[in-house]
Amino acid sequence: GLFNDSFQPTIDGVANVTLNYARIIQRDYGEAIVATPHYPHTRDDYPFRVLRYPSAYISKTVGYRAGFPFDPVTISELRAADLDILHSHCPFVSTLLARQVRRQTGKPIVFTYHTKFDIDIDKVTASDSLRRASIAFIVNNINACDEVWVVSEGAGENLRSLGYTGDYIVMPNGVDFERRPAGPDLINALRARHGIAPEETVFLFVGRMMWYKGVRLSLDGLARAHAAGENFRFILVGDGVDRPEIEQYAAELGLSDRCIFTGAIQDREELRAYFSLADLFLFPSSFDTNGIVVREAAACSCPSLLLRGSCAAEGIRDGETGILIEEDPAQMADRIIRACHAREAMRQLGERAAAEIYLSWDDAIAKACDRYHALLDGCAYSRLRDESTLARDMDAVIEHLVDEFAVVKENFQELMWDTRDWVSRLHEKAQQRLRQTEEEGHFPKRRP
Repeated sequence: GLFNDSFQPTIDGVANVTLNYARIIQRDYGEAIVATPHYPHTRDDYPFRVLRYPSAYISKTVGYRAGFPFDPVTISELRAADLDILHSHCPFVSTLLARQVRRQTGKPIVFTYHTKFDIDIDKVTASDSLRRASIAFIVNNINACDEVWVVSEGAGENLRSLGYTGDYIVMPNGVDFERRPAGPDLINALRARHGIAPEETVFLFVGRMMWYKGVRLSLDGLARAHAAGENFRFILVGDGVDRPEIEQYAAELGLSDRCIFTGAIQDREELRAYFSLADLFLFPSSFDTNGIVVREAAACSCPSLLLRGSCAAEGIRDGETGILIEEDPAQMADRIIRACHAREAMRQLGERAAAEIYLSWDDAIAKACDRYHALLDGCAYSRLRDESTLARDMDAVIEHLVDEFAVVKENFQELMWDTRDWVSRLHEKAQQRLRQTEEEGHFPKRRP
């Protein structure tokens, strides 16, 4: 059972991870079921089962739908599926749902820490008390799991900084691209579509359009290179809540005719073509814990420019398998200008990256499944956590929130109404679903 708060049609790194876990497990190792919030007008045409549970849109700030982890029909269906492993990829709703299923089945929970959630929490609230309550809730949820994985050493350090004191295992993610560039016809088609001349150096960003991905630093460096007379194009692939501001900032820097915003791209071969077209992938992010896109770029022989000391730069050697800089616009501009005058060197750098840092999903999932078996065989798994902590964890968060709202109620009036409306809608949807299921005879009648 693979649990995540995001899945297609949402495009982000962890949704892609969940998709590839399910795809390869279903193909090579057994039966996979993905449990994820419902999105309207979504068709799940996959070789594995996708179980969607009631959800509601949270806010434009977060950009995701929040699921209802206590839906009785969903819990009943997951219990009936006779899962061996419950693997959660998000410490919020997904882990709450996994804990509900473990409570009834006794099956162990593996949790993977992918994202620096403290940065996401900072983005949606300025309240220290609410921030502390949210982080406490995350850490309590993670502590309740039977085994914890992190996608890099830097991700583990970030998890420790939140207050987690338990053990963890580094389990890196792979990429679903084969190790080869796209064909020349696809690359030339992209050049023609965007009017990119052969002599123009192509820089690329792929990811959620969020400022914390380092996009501002890239734009600042490119603006300096543009002022120095360099001829380039910057392609930005993806969508996100900060996209309008990013486009406006590019215009203010005089880069509108140098930047190409494609929006999100679902087609993987088309995305491979963008990586193959680019001379250098710009990813100066201190937020990402693993940077799957760096290895996707390497699969297409495209080198990456990264922040020195960042999680995404783990295993990268400056000048050999990538380019490392400090978080400084002058350094960014310098390396961009040098890349414009050394495109053949960039190509050779990309070939070395493909040879040394590429990791396929097949190899990554094989390692993960070996660990699943170790857990089930008792080599690493000793006992289930006490699920009485679930109610205590929820009570603690609610108590923090109540205190916070009482102190600064006027600052949270809108949030309170949003939360009240969200819970009411989720409850109504769950009750409607339960009544419908009972009428169809698929779920036992509730006791008085």
